[in-house]
Amino acid sequence: MIEIKVDNKAVLEELYLLSHAVNDPSPVLKGIGEALVKSTKQRFQTSTAPDGSRWAPNSQATYLRDLGSAKSLHGKDGRINSKGSGKVMGKRPLIGETGNLSQQIHWRVDADALSVGSTMEYAATQQFGAKQGAFGRDKRNHPIPWGDIPARPFLGVSDQDASKIMSIVNEYLRGAL
Repeated sequence: MIEIKVDNKAVLEELYLLSHAVNDPSPVLKGIGEALVKSTKQRFQTSTAPDGSRWAPNSQATYLRDLGSAKSLHGKDGRINSKGSGKVMGKRPLIGETGNLSQQIHWRVDADALSVGSTMEYAATQQFGAKQGAFGRDKRNHPIPWGDIPARPFLGVSDQDASKIMSIVNEYLRGAL
């Protein structure tokens, strides 16, 4: 065993700061959490997964359901009017009517662990997808979900996120020292 005794006050203070920084990672994890929430919300604007792939587009059934029988979206002849066409053309996957999923992204630090996710009940289904009927049937015996839902990963760490995390960690350690 080799033992080195340090008698330099400045070095001892730096070593103490380093030790404290490593023993309490919560400040750096909070910074990483904020960065991941921001990039996750941005994915809803670009309709891309953390790996850069595009999300599956909405199905025809989704568009038809959204158009429904609303008279304001159809002309007198029953065809979709310009307002209905605009609604269909502007619809992005995972945004929905309220946009709640894209806004309900949060981070949480517990001891030395960071979690990033959504409070929305259907978030896992959107992240991983689901087959028609995977969750059973409703009271009218319709499958839940009513059709296949493709996976559209919105949570995860992209290459840009990884670079940002490294930058946050390096900045934190420089500040701690």
